[in-house]
Amino acid sequence: MELYAYKAVDSYGAEIKGFTQGRDISDIYNELSAKGFHVLSVKKEHQLLVGVVRFFETWRVKRTDIIEFSSNLSMMLKAGVPILTGLEDISSTLDNKVFKNVVENITREVQMGMRFSDALAMHQQYFPEIFVRLATIGEESGQLDNSLREIADHLQRMEDLVASIKRALMYPTFAVVTTMGALIFWLAFVLPKMVPVIKDMGVKLPPLTLFLVAASDFTQKYWFTAVLIPFILLPTIKILGRIERVKYYYDYAKIKIPIVKLIIHNKLLAIFTEQFRILIMAGLPMDRIFDIVSGVISNKVFEKAILETKERVMSGESISSSLKAQPVFPPLVIRMVDIGETSGSLDNQFGFLAEHYLKKLDDISDKLGKILEPVIMVVLGGLFAVIIMGLMLPIYELVSKFGKG
Repeated sequence: MELYAYKAVDSYGAEIKGFTQGRDISDIYNELSAKGFHVLSVKKEHQLLVGVVRFFETWRVKRTDIIEFSSNLSMMLKAGVPILTGLEDISSTLDNKVFKNVVENITREVQMGMRFSDALAMHQQYFPEIFVRLATIGEESGQLDNSLREIADHLQRMEDLVASIKRALMYPTFAVVTTMGALIFWLAFVLPKMVPVIKDMGVKLPPLTLFLVAASDFTQKYWFTAVLIPFILLPTIKILGRIERVKYYYDYAKIKIPIVKLIIHNKLLAIFTEQFRILIMAGLPMDRIFDIVSGVISNKVFEKAILETKERVMSGESISSSLKAQPVFPPLVIRMVDIGETSGSLDNQFGFLAEHYLKKLDDISDKLGKILEPVIMVVLGGLFAVIIMGLMLPIYELVSKFGKG
């Protein structure tokens, strides 16, 4: 299958552009004509070029755009507005040109008789799989408005999760950057002016001072390495992260290191419980739910635990007892899942757990500054104590000689 770019005119006279796959140009012509399009041109495109274009277009469509779209369409359908009218009204108010084009394409596809969920499936680079699945269930059950409301709630929880993580990392990032900036300033600008004065005194420099002098000289000569290090370090980490064993131990460290695990572990539990809740509501079979959740969890330790849990569940064990065998899941998760299995309300229990861990992340992000403040003060104090001692030791030795003389 090759990738082709096309230009066409729909039954309303509007020009549309897009990409589609097919065996050859005639196959693309036939496919587009079957949809009611009048084809203007079709040309083969390079996969890499199209991938780059799609990446930047997808990047411009934010999760908040999808949330607003889903929420607004849900309210319109609940008020009795026909879906075509709702789509047209929403597209006319959108400021994001890329997303506006997507919604207009969906509107045209629905106008030509395509189901709303099928139209969404043609734009899965913008709409997650769960969006399409819940929309399909909503159409089949006649409750598309409720399904869209659930989608909006789910995506909003994911957006809140991302916001909590950003808030939690803001203070440590600021502290690290300012500390490194202050250290480089001392080594590159302050020490070089003080060291010649100390040397002129004729005092033998102690090892600590010699170390600081060497560090100062290195900083002055190779200051640009501080800029290059992130550009070297990040790709190196990314390459090493592709090695399964390295990635596993790296992910294991993230859920074990003090303070870091407060954020990462609770984030992973929030994603696990929220994804499980929405997929159960979508009516997916349990094996498919485990597969999807393991694919989006982005942590090899949790992924392994989820797949091992799936194997136990498929062999006849309950979900709660299968989770209990995995140390990454705390007792609260196991208890709530057990209650959900007994009462037949698994989706509600996972919903409770998702809210619990999201709230816990919010609390951590609010308190992280106070938690890290003593650590940062100790590190900063230690760094500047070394610098001050390195400067004061020669002066102390000089004063001692004068005292003896």
